[in-house]
Amino acid sequence: MVLRLSRARKHSRKAAGAYSARLFCFTTSFFTLLTTAAHYDLILARCRELFLAKTHDYGTAWRILRLPSVTDQIFIKANRIRTIQEVGQQLIADDVDGEFVAIINYCLIALMQLRLPADAPLDLPADQVAASYDEENARNRDLLLAKNHDYGEAWRQMRVSSITDLILMKLHRIKQLEDLGGAARVSEGVEGGYRDMLNYAVFALILRGKTGS
Repeated sequence: MVLRLSRARKHSRKAAGAYSARLFCFTTSFFTLLTTAAHYDLILARCRELFLAKTHDYGTAWRILRLPSVTDQIFIKANRIRTIQEVGQQLIADDVDGEFVAIINYCLIALMQLRLPADAPLDLPADQVAASYDEENARNRDLLLAKNHDYGEAWRQMRVSSITDLILMKLHRIKQLEDLGGAARVSEGVEGGYRDMLNYAVFALILRGKTGS
């Protein structure tokens, strides 16, 4: 009886392992079949859900942040990602994927702040915030797809660590532009930098296989 039970358990474990392997192959195949646009939509839906949930809890406290402060928040997130990549471990629970999501939402905060008039109130209604978020997201999606068409999805051959470095490089450029106070000669300006960082963070999440919730 004991021998039969042991054999049954081994068979059950083998069956479960085979099922998990088939499920992994199916999930991976489905993931790779998704277009970049579909990946983008899934990731931004996740980011939007989190952003609006925080808006419910905290209101529009982010309105207090001046653009250089938003830039610094993005730097903190990107620098932590790079540190974890280099050290190979982390000591607090916040994972790398969550940091890329935060970068996306901080970039959208910066873009919304750029559009708001100087006399806009600190406290904004939730429906206005959602509409503004969606508007900037739509603009960014169009930019991503246009660049993706021209560059032929070259980012898919990149390492996530390289994308992290690109985000940090953009941050240093934005800081320089902020210090110049708008006196740049040939730069596209800070808006283009925020949009590029947003898209880089999306690319990183796609490459890490974190499209879902």
